[in-house]
Amino acid sequence: MDFRVGVGKSDFAALRESGNYYVDKTELIYELINDTDNEVSLFTRPRRFGKTLMMSMMENYFSIRKNSESIFEGLAITKYVDFCKKWMNQYPVLFVSFKDVEGETFDGAYEMLKVRLADISKDLSYLASSEQVNKYDCEAFDRLQSEKSTPADVKNSLKTIMRMMNDVYGKKVILLIDEYDVPLAKASEKDATKNGYYSKMLDVIKGIMSTALKDNEFLQFAVITGCLRIAKESIFTGTNNFASYSVLDEDFSNYFGFSENEVDAILEAADCKEKADIIKEWYDGYIFGNSYVYCPWDVINYLSALKKRRNARPKNYWKNTSHNGILLTFVKRTDFDVADKFETLLNGGTITQTITDELTYDTLHSSEDNLWSVLLMTGYITKAKPDESNDDTVVLKIPNKEISSIFEDAVANFFTETVNTDSINELLDTLWDGNEERASEILSELLWETISYNDYHEDYYHAFLAGVFVGRGYSVESNKEKGLGRPDIFLKDRKNRRAIIIEAKKSDNDADMEKDCDKAIKQIKDEKYAKGIEGYEQILCYGVSFFQKKAKIKLIKARHK
Repeated sequence: MDFRVGVGKSDFAALRESGNYYVDKTELIYELINDTDNEVSLFTRPRRFGKTLMMSMMENYFSIRKNSESIFEGLAITKYVDFCKKWMNQYPVLFVSFKDVEGETFDGAYEMLKVRLADISKDLSYLASSEQVNKYDCEAFDRLQSEKSTPADVKNSLKTIMRMMNDVYGKKVILLIDEYDVPLAKASEKDATKNGYYSKMLDVIKGIMSTALKDNEFLQFAVITGCLRIAKESIFTGTNNFASYSVLDEDFSNYFGFSENEVDAILEAADCKEKADIIKEWYDGYIFGNSYVYCPWDVINYLSALKKRRNARPKNYWKNTSHNGILLTFVKRTDFDVADKFETLLNGGTITQTITDELTYDTLHSSEDNLWSVLLMTGYITKAKPDESNDDTVVLKIPNKEISSIFEDAVANFFTETVNTDSINELLDTLWDGNEERASEILSELLWETISYNDYHEDYYHAFLAGVFVGRGYSVESNKEKGLGRPDIFLKDRKNRRAIIIEAKKSDNDADMEKDCDKAIKQIKDEKYAKGIEGYEQILCYGVSFFQKKAKIKLIKARHK
C-alpha cells in the first residue's frame, strides 16, 4: 500500500478520505463518556500535539449533520457497537476555534473574534429559517452573521447558537472549543509591549465561557483545549462538574502525541524502520502523565521529508510553530538566578522545581516557579519521571535534541544581546596585537558570562567564538574551505588588509590545554589554512584550547607573500 502522510492536516474527515496515515486515537471518545461524568473537560497540551485533529475527530463522530460511518470504519471506537449506535452522529455539535483571535490592539483582536463568530453563524445559517427558533435569537444571530453584534451578543453568542440548535433538533448540544486561550495569550504578549489589552480580552472570553458553560440547560457536555489551564476563578467561575487534564495528569495521557509503538508502526508502514533511533533522539522524550510520547508534528514532518528524500536529515520543525520569546525572557531576568539550572538542563541533567498547572496569563512572569510551569505546559521541558509522587515539585528535563537546540538558540541570543562590548573590543585589540596571554584571560572571562551547554562539546566552543565576533564590523566565516581544510573561524578586516584564523580544540582537562593548542597550530600549518588568502598583508593564526570555562590562546604569525 502506498504510504501517504500529510503535514498540517487537522481536518479529520479530509485526512481519512484522502487515505493519509492516521494514528488511531478514537478510543478517547469512549473513555471520555463511559469513564467520566464531566460536564466540561479541559485538555491542555503544547502546540502541535494533535489537539485540533482530536477535536475535529470528535465533531465528525458526534455531529448529527454528518454521516461518519465510512470515515470511522476500522478504527478502535467502532468495536463499541452499542455505544456507537447511541452516540455516533446523534447530537448537534458546535465546534469553535479561537486560534486566529489576535491583534495588535484590543479593537483588532475583537474584530477577529467577531469575524470568527460570523463564520460559525454563516455555516449554521439554516438555523434562522426554522420555525422553532425564537425570533429574538434570530435577530441576535443575524447580527453575529453580519459582524454587527453588540458586546452582549458576543458574550452570549455560543449560548444563543446552542439554544437555536436545541430548538431545531430537540437535543442538547455538544460544545467543542479549540485553542480557547489563544486570545488571552496574545493579549498578554501585547501587555509586555505596553500595548496590552489583557483585562479587556479576559472580560470578553470570560463572558463567552460563563454563558456557554455555567447553568446552560442546552449543554450536553463541553470539551475544551488550550496550552495552559487558566485559573478557574479567572475564567471558569461557577462552572459545574469541571475536569482539567494537563501534562501532569495520568488520565487521557496517551491520547496526545505518539507512543513508541505507534511510531514503530508508522515507520514500518513508511518503510523507514532504520530511522527509529534518529527520530527518537530528535522528537521523543516527552512524558505526559505516565505516558512517554513523541511530538506528532515533528514525526509527520520528518516522514514527509523522507518520502521525498531518503537521506533527509532531521531538523527543528517545532521552533517556528510557537512563540519562543518566553525562553529569552526567562534567561534575561536578572532577578532569577537560572544560569546554573539552564546549564544543568542543556548538559542533559535534571532540576527539581515547584510546578503549578493553574495559571493566569497576566501573572506568568511574576515568579520563577510560574515560568518553569509555563515551560513545562508549553513543551519546552518535560517531566523526567512518569511516576512523580509529590504534587508540588516535579523533576524536569529537556525532552530531546530538537528542544535542546531551541534552548541553545535562546542562550546564544542572550549572550549576543548582553555581552560586555568593551570586553569584546579589548579581545579583538589583543588578538590583532598578538597578545595571547591577555586574550586568553578575556576569553575565559567571557565564557563565565554565558551559559555553557552540550557538555562543553567542541561545537559549543565553535559557536561561542563565532558569536563573539559576529556584528563587530568584520567579515566572519565559520568552517569555510581554506587551503586544504576548514578553519573554525576566519575573521577578515578588509579595510586594514589583515585577517585572523582560529582553530579551536576542546581539552579533556586543564593539563592538556597547552598540548591541544599546539595540536590546533599544527593543524593550521598542515592544512595550509593561510594559503590562497590573497591581498591581506597580515594573517594572524591562533590555536585555541578550551576546558570547561577556561580558554588558552597561542599565536603563530603568517604573512601572505
